Amino acid sequence: DILQKHLDEIKQIQSLIKETLQTIRKIEKSTEVSSTIEYSSKIREFSKLPPKVSLPTFIPKPIDREKLCSLFGQITPLSTATEENVLSLNQPNTSVRELLDEPKLVATIQTGHENLRSVTCLNDGNIWTSGETKDIKCFNIKGSLLQTIKAKSRYWPNDIAVDINMDLLYADGTTRTVNKEKNGQTEVLIRLQGWVPGNLCVTSTGDLLVTMYSDDGTQSKVVRYSGSTEKQTIQFDDKGKPLYSGNHNTKYITENRNHDICVADFKAGAVAVVNQDGKLRWRYTGHPSVTKNKPFKPYGITTDSQSHILTADWYNHCIHILDQNGQFLCYIDNCDLKDPFGLCVDNNDNLFVCEYKKGNVKKIKYLKYR
Repeated sequence: DILQKHLDEIKQIQSLIKETLQTIRKIEKSTEVSSTIEYSSKIREFSKLPPKVSLPTFIPKPIDREKLCSLFGQITPLSTATEENVLSLNQPNTSVRELLDEPKLVATIQTGHENLRSVTCLNDGNIWTSGETKDIKCFNIKGSLLQTIKAKSRYWPNDIAVDINMDLLYADGTTRTVNKEKNGQTEVLIRLQGWVPGNLCVTSTGDLLVTMYSDDGTQSKVVRYSGSTEKQTIQFDDKGKPLYSGNHNTKYITENRNHDICVADFKAGAVAVVNQDGKLRWRYTGHPSVTKNKPFKPYGITTDSQSHILTADWYNHCIHILDQNGQFLCYIDNCDLKDPFGLCVDNNDNLFVCEYKKGNVKKIKYLKYR
């Protein structure tokens, strides 16, 4: 080809130059005058270099990405979410389950609480409940009162939870403590200074997440504890802005199966979700609806075996169900709910909803087996 032809010509010239240099060196060493006279210069031949070679260039055409995908397919994004392989005594049902078209009211438990706020589930199907009195009551699913514990508080517990040993925990705002009830004894698990404990969540690994607000009501944060030891504080996003509204309003908290931490921020009208490292993943501020036209103000929040997030919409008297990425899936609004407040889901994915003013806990079935 053309390129090879030019390369051959260059090699010939190089060879000629080499021969010429050898001849000149012989003349320099020779004592005979005749060899110098007979020498003929090769300058003219050396000046006849091959013409300039232009290398080929590639001229690209615009890439149609859709055609490429149709021809070769596409690769899904890499997921960096990790889950710890931890054995929990409170292992939920892991079967794949779909949402029911029509959730069903299974039972109504009349607790007798004045302004019912919180409910938490035990492994045996029983529930603990608390409202705006000192009484923390345990019921079975038939509505029978099994036990009553009086919180050592001036008013009422801000929230309740159970640890991995099924011992009762409650947050006392007046003493700024989180207390444990065990064998009839009250133990101070956490004592705060300058902050007031709000709401509680026991994680799959046994850690305790506590939402809290500053004494002056200007800051809010989430703190993770292992026993009584502080392990992590979650308060600001990557830009240094507060993740949660700074006030004393309720901020219920829960952990999802992917270890995301979900907070229902009533005052902000949002659900804020961070990963286990405290990095903001997304916010949910409600779903447009003709019938749900009052402001979205979430109270209770919980998750299920399918990583759904369920949150109580106080003003619109319903429950929002989201997927783990904050995508709205549906409402539960057909069970005659009134003023929904605290929520919890048991091992069989039954939802328990506190009705604040009525003092009832409603058990709702909203998932089905495939």
